[in-house]
Amino acid sequence: MALLRRRQNYYHRLRRLLPVVSLVSCAFLVLFSFLSFLYPSPVDVDHRHLTGHHSTENFGVDNDAIGVQSFLIPTKGGRPDRDTWSSRNAKFYYGCSNASSKFLRPEAITQPNRYLMIATSGGLNQQRTGITDAVVAARILNATLVVPKLDQKSFWKDASDFSEIFNVDWFISSLRKDVKIIKELPKKGGRTWGVRSMRVPRKCSEKCYTNHVLPVLLKRHVIQLSKFDYRLANKLSTELQKLRCRVNYHSLKFTDPIRGMGQMLINRMRMRSRHYIALHLRFEPDMLAFSGCYYGGGEKERQELGAIRRRWKTLHIANPDRARRQGRCPLTPEEVGLMLRALGYGSDVHIYVASGEVYGGERYLAPLKALFPNFHSKDTIASKEELEPFASFSSRMAALDFIVCDGSDVFVTNNNGNMARILAGRRRYFGHKPTIRPNAKKLYRLFPIRANMTWEAFVLKVRSYQRGFMGEPMEVRPGRGEFHENPSSCICEEPVAKSMKDSGNKKPGKKGDTVKEEPESVVDDQDADNELDWWEQEDEDQDGDLSGRGQLNETMLEYDSGNSDEPELYELLSD
Repeated sequence: MALLRRRQNYYHRLRRLLPVVSLVSCAFLVLFSFLSFLYPSPVDVDHRHLTGHHSTENFGVDNDAIGVQSFLIPTKGGRPDRDTWSSRNAKFYYGCSNASSKFLRPEAITQPNRYLMIATSGGLNQQRTGITDAVVAARILNATLVVPKLDQKSFWKDASDFSEIFNVDWFISSLRKDVKIIKELPKKGGRTWGVRSMRVPRKCSEKCYTNHVLPVLLKRHVIQLSKFDYRLANKLSTELQKLRCRVNYHSLKFTDPIRGMGQMLINRMRMRSRHYIALHLRFEPDMLAFSGCYYGGGEKERQELGAIRRRWKTLHIANPDRARRQGRCPLTPEEVGLMLRALGYGSDVHIYVASGEVYGGERYLAPLKALFPNFHSKDTIASKEELEPFASFSSRMAALDFIVCDGSDVFVTNNNGNMARILAGRRRYFGHKPTIRPNAKKLYRLFPIRANMTWEAFVLKVRSYQRGFMGEPMEVRPGRGEFHENPSSCICEEPVAKSMKDSGNKKPGKKGDTVKEEPESVVDDQDADNELDWWEQEDEDQDGDLSGRGQLNETMLEYDSGNSDEPELYELLSD
């Protein structure tokens, strides 16, 4: 009986607790549903696990978007080994191109009835080198220079003349103490002169001009040098090298409409960020086809680029592996992005991209945009109406990109073409603003195996390989490389920089401070070869034989000989 009474009491207590238990269970169910809604899916959890890291750095790049799952890429640039926005010791070097007192004025040397006409070749920047060298050639020949003609029939098909790209009045007046320049060839007794057209060999020296060009000029009085690009030797006397610099860096100014639009684009980039990177991205189908390189696109890529290569009947079949080993292949957009992240640039950095048609479109651009979402171009920061006056002229559009790249805090290139070279030299002359050129010879070994190493190991390798390729003062030996890229004759040092190098153990700093001097970052001979791009436009370098450059260089010389009706290949590649 007592047992039955205890069971009844337990049953009544349980009935009283049942509503409470049900209420609590409902509350837990609602809470669990709410948390399930907020918590990421298992796929997201796995993704966060892949992109997580033991350190406090933020890892948020979608590694699937860049094709590597086991390679953990941070969104932040990490702790750089250098100031990412300036060059070390740049303040101790400056551009100096004034003529000496021994450099005679043109009135004293220019001979009457001696006129030099120039027909440039290629795109905007290739023509710029021709214009610069034309002034020097006129000085060598003691001739009056007629304002050069721009190439209007090349691959770029731009009908602009000199005065529509450059300020012609400034060009003439600023060089009045160096060379006599006129806009048009004068009449000869009311009649037109008979003009003799000729072509000089590439890298023609001062002696070459006086021995081979001057006799023709003395006889005919007017000559026109055609296809005038890289027709002047890399090494000249110091006075003539400084004249080159005066032309390139002071006398060649774009017209006011181009300069105004270019400055507006710079201002709009500055409104977005205090600093910005400008990237000259050469990844057009024609250029990739000519390079003979392979970029992992499978049989489709081989067929597409192979079809383009067949346009040039004399182009030999290239070995893609050999081309990459020799640093002849431009970096892909993804590889450029990885290099920049390893050098310390985070995903918050704004990038202005100057490029033509990118092979593969978004398929190749997506990895770069994933790494740097703040991705801009003149088409994204200016309206169609604002660009309309320039849009039909390839050289004017290229000039806008030139201005924005020149005005950037950091200039980066995936190639070593004319625009990259000229901007590298210009940025050295005007304060050594950072200019990053990939050390393609060494980086080619690193990118394919990056999935097998940690991010930290990858960073150490990239920063090691890029020493000497960052636009720092004195990183390239004077006289090495193309003069337009390394105008060493026009770079002067402050006395404190000279004393620093002479002492060998001090850096500029507070009085009394002594710091062990790091070794000069000078490109060695092997890396210096990387400064000569794989579409080399010279038959013999001043520092040695280029016979080892292979069949691509030979093909370039065949086209230059004038024996083919096909378009000059370097026109497709240079700007």
